[in-house]
Amino acid sequence: MFIPKANRIAVYSYLFKEGVCVVEKKYTGPHPEIEGAANLEVMMLMKSLESRGFVKITYSWQHSYVYLITESEEGALTGLDYLRTYLALPAEIVPRTMQKAATRPGGREQEQEGGGKFGGEGAPNFRGDREYRGREGGGREGGGGFGRGGGGF
Repeated sequence: MFIPKANRIAVYSYLFKEGVCVVEKKYTGPHPEIEGAANLEVMMLMKSLESRGFVKITYSWQHSYVYLITESEEGALTGLDYLRTYLALPAEIVPRTMQKAATRPGGREQEQEGGGKFGGEGAPNFRGDREYRGREGGGREGGGGFGRGGGGF
């Protein structure tokens, strides 16, 4: 299938930027996330990259989930390396899936004193549902048992 170079570059740059791509099994219409590329073109490019071993495709519920391969055996070219050379990108630029998550500037500070996560001040311990049920029937007619039946033998 002939795919214009502008569309090929748009698809490859999106895949490199995000590290992943979702392609619905729909042969008509444009791809919802990639500007200018048809959904069929994206499907065929991902299939081509998979056959060369640069991406991994997982298919579920009429959607293909495409993952860029970043590690491989000794000497083998990875999908990350292939797209980097095809798009002529420097080594400093990496996909979002490989970037470290930035800490939030307004995040809560960790308390070092007072016991940590489960100790110290705060809500009382979880005591389960025994307060309202109890061992002796818990206010219900007929006591324990399973189901709605009130009978017991």
